[in-house]
Amino acid sequence: MQSGLVDFHCHLDLYPDHAAAVERCERDGVSTLTVTTTPKAWPRNHKLASATRHVRAALGLHPQLVADRAHEIGLWEELLPQTRYVGEVGLDAGPRFYKSFETQKEVFARVLTLCAAAGNKIVTTHSVRATKAVLDMIEQHMPPPRGRVVLHWFTGTAAEAKRAVDLGCYFSVNAEMLANEKRMAITKMLPLDRILTETDGPFTQTDGRVTWPSDVRVAIDGLARLHEIPLTDMSTTIIRNLKVLLADKV
Repeated sequence: MQSGLVDFHCHLDLYPDHAAAVERCERDGVSTLTVTTTPKAWPRNHKLASATRHVRAALGLHPQLVADRAHEIGLWEELLPQTRYVGEVGLDAGPRFYKSFETQKEVFARVLTLCAAAGNKIVTTHSVRATKAVLDMIEQHMPPPRGRVVLHWFTGTAAEAKRAVDLGCYFSVNAEMLANEKRMAITKMLPLDRILTETDGPFTQTDGRVTWPSDVRVAIDGLARLHEIPLTDMSTTIIRNLKVLLADKV
């Protein structure tokens, strides 16, 4: 079953039953990228995903965990040749995590440098209160010819959005990015041919419950209304963007 839905950033291993969550994505036909927060989590994610048609696992080292797990970058490097998908990685300059910001930058620089050296990696990237720093590092360490970055839950400015586009970035949009006028205004600036959709489940809610990848329909509907185009056209655009991204042999 192919639903025509894309959830390009969620955490299937953080649902109560990881295997059941993977099976649900497969049953629902949702093209799903399940990210990991540590490289130690990746092998099981990869094993479950590799048995499916629709689910793929990304190799991550979450910036919010770098303070305690920066040493795991060695394991991350060992596993990198086994996957094209990387995430969740990036920077977080929020108050709770700012004390590790310099270490985060060291880890992220290594991630980008290794991805650039490998070529053709797709990197789903966290940039909370750190969009400029993330873009600076992409420009320095992994410019467009060397890979592709998907900015997850983008919260930057209009100028940063334009710069990200110029750097070849894609954007994965969730329902929260369409929840108020300020967020919608920035989201509307993003080129339609660079848009994917995401849920970031289980860290988000839909109708008062934990969001599932199939709930990405809410984001697609919001994007269609935002751009004043038919829902089917928006869904087709997102699927086309995913195919272009995956076929892009940068």
